[in-house]
Amino acid sequence: MVEKPVRYHVVHETRYDYGSIVSLSQQQLHLSPRILDWQQVIEQHIKIDPPPTWRRDGRDPFGNPVSWIAFHAPHDHLLLRSTMTIAITPHLPENIEQSPPWESVRAHLAYDSTAPRAEDLDAMRFLFESPHVRIKHELAAYAADCFPPERPILVGAQALMAKIFKEFTFDPEATTVSTPILEVLEKKRGVCQDFAHLMIGCLRAIGLAARYVSGYLLTRPPPGKPRLIGADASHAWVSVYAPDCGNDWVDFDPTNNLLPNTEHITVAIGRDFADISPLRGIILGGGGTEPEVAVTVTPLDEEEIPAALLAALSVHADPPEAVLGKKPSEPEKMANLTASASTS
Repeated sequence: MVEKPVRYHVVHETRYDYGSIVSLSQQQLHLSPRILDWQQVIEQHIKIDPPPTWRRDGRDPFGNPVSWIAFHAPHDHLLLRSTMTIAITPHLPENIEQSPPWESVRAHLAYDSTAPRAEDLDAMRFLFESPHVRIKHELAAYAADCFPPERPILVGAQALMAKIFKEFTFDPEATTVSTPILEVLEKKRGVCQDFAHLMIGCLRAIGLAARYVSGYLLTRPPPGKPRLIGADASHAWVSVYAPDCGNDWVDFDPTNNLLPNTEHITVAIGRDFADISPLRGIILGGGGTEPEVAVTVTPLDEEEIPAALLAALSVHADPPEAVLGKKPSEPEKMANLTASASTS
C-alpha cells in the first residue's frame, strides 16, 4: 500500500539592508526545491524586491533548479522570499541489512578497462575532492571501524552517522566556512554543514560516493506551545550511493542520527556546500552587513493552522517583523561568508 504523502508550506526569507547604495549586482539562487521520486513540488514562487533587471531560470550541472538574477539600477536593499508547497512520500529503505557489501560498491566505482554503468558513471562525480571536502587518510582511519569486511554499505553508513553523532558536539561558534575537515575532526565540534562534510569526506576516503544535500528540517514546538513564524532552519545532510537500493541513493543525517524521511525537505544536491549555497554573487558598492534570514515550515495536514499564521505565510502578505528580525541560519550564514566579498 502506498503511504499518504505529507504536505508542507515553506517560507524562506532573506533580507539584505546594504547600508549604502549598490550600483550593480549579480546573484545565483538555489532557493527552488528539487523534484524527486518521493518529493512533489505543488507550487513554488520567488518574490524579489527590488525586481531584477534580468532573470534566467534553469538547471545547474547537478540537476538542481537555479535562478540567475542581475540588477543594473542602484538599490539599497534586497529581499528574497521563496514560498513553496511540498508533498513528501515516506521513502525509508526497506532493509539496510540487504544492501550490497561496501567493497562491492567501491569496486563498481573504481577505474578499470570495462565501460561503467550509467548510474555508476554519474555517481563517480561524488568520489573526489571538492572545495570543502578534502580526502585525507585520517578520515579513512576514522571510518575504518564502521566498515569491516563484507559489511552492507548502508549498515556501515549508519554506523558512521551514529559515531559522528555520539562523538561530536553541535556548536555554532566552533567553526566557519573555511574551517578544514581535519580541524573539525580534531575539535569534535561544529554545525550541520561540518558534520555533513566530515561524513562525506570519510566515505570518499574509503572509495565510496557521497553527496551533500541542502534543504529544510521541520522543527516541532514543545508540547502545548504554538508554532512560531521563522523558527525553523535550513539544514544539511548526506546522501550515500548504494546501487539497487531504492533510487540508488540513501540519505543520512549525522546531526540528528537518523535517516531522513518525511520531515526533511530537499532543495539541492551537490559535492559540498559551495555548489549549492542559497545565495551567492557579486555586488558593486554597499556596506558590510549580514542578512536577516527566517525559515518557516508548516505541516498542512497535521492540524488546523491558525488564521494569523496563514496570513503571515501568504505569498502576497507583507513579511512580519518576526520574520525579518531573525538571524541567519547556519547554511545561509555560511553562504554569506562564502561570498563575503560579494553578497554582503
